[in-house]
Amino acid sequence: MNGIPAMAGNKKVAVAMSGGVDSSVAAALLCQKGYDVTGVTMKIWDGRSSPGSNRQGCFGPWTEANIEDARKVTHKLNIPHKVIDLSSEFSTEILDYVKKEYLQGRTPNPCSRCNPRLKFGILTLKAASQGIQFDYFATGHYARIDYEENRKRFLLKKALDKSKDQSYFLALLSREQIARSLFPLANLKKTEVRNLASGFGFDVSEKADSQDFYTGSYDSLLGQSTPGVIIDKNGIEIGRHIGIGLYTIGQRKGLGIAREKPLYVTKIDPVTNTIVVGERDEILDDKLVASNLNWISVDNIQSPTKLMARIRYRHEEAEALVTPIEVDKVLVRFTKPQMAVTPGQTVVFYDNDIVVGGGVIEKAGGG
Repeated sequence: MNGIPAMAGNKKVAVAMSGGVDSSVAAALLCQKGYDVTGVTMKIWDGRSSPGSNRQGCFGPWTEANIEDARKVTHKLNIPHKVIDLSSEFSTEILDYVKKEYLQGRTPNPCSRCNPRLKFGILTLKAASQGIQFDYFATGHYARIDYEENRKRFLLKKALDKSKDQSYFLALLSREQIARSLFPLANLKKTEVRNLASGFGFDVSEKADSQDFYTGSYDSLLGQSTPGVIIDKNGIEIGRHIGIGLYTIGQRKGLGIAREKPLYVTKIDPVTNTIVVGERDEILDDKLVASNLNWISVDNIQSPTKLMARIRYRHEEAEALVTPIEVDKVLVRFTKPQMAVTPGQTVVFYDNDIVVGGGVIEKAGGG
């Protein structure tokens, strides 16, 4: 079922439309195939000020213009468009979560959380409760869904265009969510999508992609920060930080410390409000522990299993042995040490193009 499956009757599809080029083309392709399409757009900005706005993100004043862009596309396609207010849910499920994680010295992945909880979750429930009927839910993500007869289940796979593949951000979707989803851009490259948008006459054909989930500066999101000390591995104070929530494991720039060799953040301690720094070899780890697991191609992992693991979206996959150690917890042992294993980030497990599952990094190392 790569991309858009063949029509079987008058199937209805709700398409999550962000006002961007990808979701716009996804909706247009479904219309071309004869589906009964309704565009649904999340309203997530609650009107709060976002000082430091210098880029377009999912959350911020830009969202009002994005909603209008989505409306224009649905008007051109002559399909219904519904704006669904999820500002309260986004504030609680994403913004509050992100703030809490950063202030605990972790680096969350808001997109990996938003997809299963809001976009493929609450949005679809609210759409149905407001009378929108649909057999499938579609988005403009670059990923594939296939049904494998032998396993009797739907599989999430990487997109054809590996440079745009977004399966990493979808790895925490439930099997039920995957089974009812469509990704019309599965077999397309970004250049092809922009060309299609231009051919459809969409004003968004050259619109830039969102750069982050939050438009404003992170210090405005986190609130009043508490400064503290930066120490080396021996506990010697060598600098000051402006608030632990504004740092992440592996960070090198912005430390304000001049040394002969570059220094990186190796640990963030929320209890003592301390940041530890060290040299590059000190941010290399060959193990991590992950929890909050979500398995897709298998029911679970019952014994040590060799897989490829990705610890950040742009991080290269690495060979690893994934071993269950507790209920809903695995030890991931890499063949080669990985740089900046970061608690709070998503780790995704692959078997070639198939997403086996994913989880949240609890800690680096296995102790």
